[in-house]
Amino acid sequence: MEHSTWVVALWIWVGFLASGSSSIDSLHQAFPIVEPDPGHTKLRLARQGLEIIESIKNPIAAVAVIGPYRSGKSFLLNQLLSLSCYEGFGVGHMRDTKTKGIWVWGLPVELDIDGVKTSVFYLDTEGFESIGKSNVYDDRIFALATVMSSVLIYNLPETIREADISRLSFAVELAEEFYGRVKGQDVAFEPAKLLWLIQRDFLQGKTVQEMVHEALRHIPNTDGDKNIDQVNQIRDSLAIMGDNSTAFSLPQPHLQRTKLCDMKDDELDPTYVKKREQLKELVASVIRPKIVQGKTLNGKEFVAFLEQILEALNKGEIPSTGSLVEVFNKKILEQCLKLYSDMMAKVGLPLSEQSLQEAHERSRVLSMKAFDEQHFGRHHAKKSAMQLEEEMDKVYENIILANKYQSSKLCESLYTRCEDKMDQLQVLRLPSMAKFNAGFLQCNQSFEHECVGPSKTNYEQRMMKMLGKSRTLFIKEYNHRLFNWLVAFSLVMVVVGRFIIKFILIEIGAWIMFIFLETYTRMFWSAETLYYNPVWHFVVATWETLVYNPILDLDRWAIPIILLGAIFILYWRCYGKRKHGSRSLLPLYSNHKGSSTRPRTD
Repeated sequence: MEHSTWVVALWIWVGFLASGSSSIDSLHQAFPIVEPDPGHTKLRLARQGLEIIESIKNPIAAVAVIGPYRSGKSFLLNQLLSLSCYEGFGVGHMRDTKTKGIWVWGLPVELDIDGVKTSVFYLDTEGFESIGKSNVYDDRIFALATVMSSVLIYNLPETIREADISRLSFAVELAEEFYGRVKGQDVAFEPAKLLWLIQRDFLQGKTVQEMVHEALRHIPNTDGDKNIDQVNQIRDSLAIMGDNSTAFSLPQPHLQRTKLCDMKDDELDPTYVKKREQLKELVASVIRPKIVQGKTLNGKEFVAFLEQILEALNKGEIPSTGSLVEVFNKKILEQCLKLYSDMMAKVGLPLSEQSLQEAHERSRVLSMKAFDEQHFGRHHAKKSAMQLEEEMDKVYENIILANKYQSSKLCESLYTRCEDKMDQLQVLRLPSMAKFNAGFLQCNQSFEHECVGPSKTNYEQRMMKMLGKSRTLFIKEYNHRLFNWLVAFSLVMVVVGRFIIKFILIEIGAWIMFIFLETYTRMFWSAETLYYNPVWHFVVATWETLVYNPILDLDRWAIPIILLGAIFILYWRCYGKRKHGSRSLLPLYSNHKGSSTRPRTD
């Protein structure tokens, strides 16, 4: 054991020299890893000892000794490490105790555990019930040692008192909180193996295990004392935890306790020496690497784990498994919340309220499932689960607002586009009811199809109102504009037939049309009855067929057609007569003014 320890020490020492670390002069000593704050109520990390732990690449296990003040914890650790009082942990009766907070021996013991090379650190803790400290501080030390260690040696002189059992309340609550999970899920860390170490010479005919069982037996509580009930509950839980605890008795090494540090093994009680070696073997047999979430921890991971524990235990006025569970679930909660946010981010907004609710439910179920598979704790995890629900609801509220904004933005854009379209249809050069109806239907269908989300209902009402007004206004102006167009068209055709084409039939037809519109309709039809007359309906149908049909949109092509027609007429007027002579198939106006075939006389 000593030879392997020195080899490890040399290896770590070379590593520290190679890394240039000069903050630690020697590893063959104890270093603080946790120390009290100035008020001696809370704990804080001491970087000096943590540097040693962080340098370890192997899986780590920790053996911690807890117990009352001046109960021989430091001496026991020195004996387990085969160290003298002068080179190992400081012993209280020979000098002022150094054990304030939690200390670690600088040289880990290398063990092969189930084929895995494991670095085992031994931890000395500040004794409880000393003068000048609060019970809360003792509870934090006890709780921290319980969580971070793989083996927790409960060092008790002489016997097991009620107070000693009460101090295990945190260990019990921790076991109840983190044990009992479905095997194989690998989600919780394993609490320490509890080793009851009773230091006394005589057990009065009982085995140490029987002594522990007797101490954990129910105490009658006829008066209904709450404290007794509480201790009895702890007893019940400790009995259930029997598989995770064991007991060992160790006799006094010598009657002269103040001279123990100056004695060698051959001067100590042989029974003690024999039992001490058995204790070493027992501790080595129950050590297991510290496992968190199904994986072992190396040095850096162990220190990060310790930081989490310390944050949790310092969080409240009194350390509790609730605060511990909350801190350990913090990262898992953040991951599950991110999972929810990422899934919701993939949902394209805007969506209908029902579709968004369905997406929220799917994402929420998957996130809660992930949390259930990974979270720490059993009872107190409900608080973390409720917190996750609240955080997801907050994210969902923001998504609802974003959905409303995107819906309003999209529907407003569609509404504006349709409004512009209706305005364009109102000022068609050639009014067409068919074209207006086609544009009206297209706007309505595109709006119904594309506008989604919570703003759709509001914009649907606005849309219907706007389309209704546009249709009413168009119909009101349509007949009047068409009548004026026909009057203007008849006059244009008079000019074309008279002066351009000089086709008398066109001119006559145009005059008939003009007289009919301006005279006959005014004499025999009123403005109201004109637009309901079958003749007018025939005129409208003919106009609609010419102006807008699947083949030709005359409103769009009117100007190009007019230009082409003008070019054709200009060409015909200028070059047609030269090429074809004066022959014409059309009944044109005659230009032979005053011509005569009679012979001239004097």
